[in-house]
Amino acid sequence: MKIIIAGAGEVGFHLAKLLSYESQDITLIDTNKESLTYADTHLDIRVLKGDATSVSVLQDAQVQNSNLVIGVTSSETTNITLCMMAKQLGCEKTIARISNTEFIDNKETLKFDELGIDELISPEELAAEEIQLLLNKSAFNDTYEFEDGTLIMVGVSLPKSAPFVGKMVKEAATIFPELHFMPIALQRMGTQYTIIPRGGTVFKEGDQVYFITVKEGVDELYKLTGKKKEEIKNVMILGGSKVGFKSARDLCAKKFNVKLIEKNKEKAFDLADDLPNALVINGDGRNVELLQEESLESMDAFIAVTGNSETNIMSCLVAKSKHIKKTIALVENVDYFQLSHSIGIDTLINKKLLAANTIFRYIRKGDIVALMRLNNLNAEILEFVVKSNSKVTGSIIRELDFPKTATIGGVVRDGKGIIALGGFEIKAGDRVVVCCLPESISKIERLFL
Repeated sequence: MKIIIAGAGEVGFHLAKLLSYESQDITLIDTNKESLTYADTHLDIRVLKGDATSVSVLQDAQVQNSNLVIGVTSSETTNITLCMMAKQLGCEKTIARISNTEFIDNKETLKFDELGIDELISPEELAAEEIQLLLNKSAFNDTYEFEDGTLIMVGVSLPKSAPFVGKMVKEAATIFPELHFMPIALQRMGTQYTIIPRGGTVFKEGDQVYFITVKEGVDELYKLTGKKKEEIKNVMILGGSKVGFKSARDLCAKKFNVKLIEKNKEKAFDLADDLPNALVINGDGRNVELLQEESLESMDAFIAVTGNSETNIMSCLVAKSKHIKKTIALVENVDYFQLSHSIGIDTLINKKLLAANTIFRYIRKGDIVALMRLNNLNAEILEFVVKSNSKVTGSIIRELDFPKTATIGGVVRDGKGIIALGGFEIKAGDRVVVCCLPESISKIERLFL
């Protein structure tokens, strides 16, 4: 695919980096020479200095032959204008990064697709949604919902007390006669290797395991992983950033008790006006005494979303030392994901990865409706819609020429989630969730084309 990315900031560079690994034809446009030089020396892509809303610059980038244009500059006006122009100039699909979430809320009314914009994404909104999901399933450190929760992916670090530590996958499955979950990926503690579990794979203490489950399977997983379902009611948010504001707004709407700490006095007063149901405190959240004065120890969850990753991590560690049930830190450096479980923070979230997950489904072949990359794992989860002429249509799963580095986690059929085992027959119209390592992606895509 020929892809043009406008904006060489954090999101743009990260996207270009991921896509360059996929051997895509990438052109990165920005007005900042320094950002482009860094990208040019670190990635196998073409860089172009100039205004992304300039017709001559877009023509130089060969927009008329491009499959996808992604606008991720810091200006949503630039991104929207770029996408409208790119579509007029012959680009197939466009994606614009925006910060005003009212655009997404009123997408149908405003008819952005008629203006030439196929998709709007807000990294901040995605991060706020992720935080809410994590609080709803508090014992797990990663979660994702397919088809409004018909199928649910959860990630968990196995404690020593988990009943199936030391058992093989097929042995663990017998603990519950009616299977409502499927392990799809795991990473051994202290390693960088991702394993797609098979029947003979042994679960070990400290494994980071990802499961696909249906709604009724979530309670089974609580029991099997030795985790307790904690009720989250009182939440403290550090940082009145866009993510902090959106999280506080959404949590207040769900009747959570929210305290938000913001260092900037003027910003704190504005937040207090905009969040009448939250308690907004003007102070430095790095001050341990302040956190204690504001009853940190009585909180069920602590969410750190300031603009500084190190501040977020350190404050979460302080919260964890006070036995807070759930800690979530927003980080910019993807490398920090490797540290999260070893240092004791429950979950790290990254806006760049969340935005990339949303955008990636436009790069993949086949009818993909959802895609996500697992945090710190070299694996992807893809949701395909099965066509009548797909190679998998009418096939029994065990009879498919499926690579060992991939597995089917579940199927949504007629609005119902199904954990599909070897004897399951795939039919046209099914939505199939697949977890696979990078080397098997092209083969999987061909099966669902």
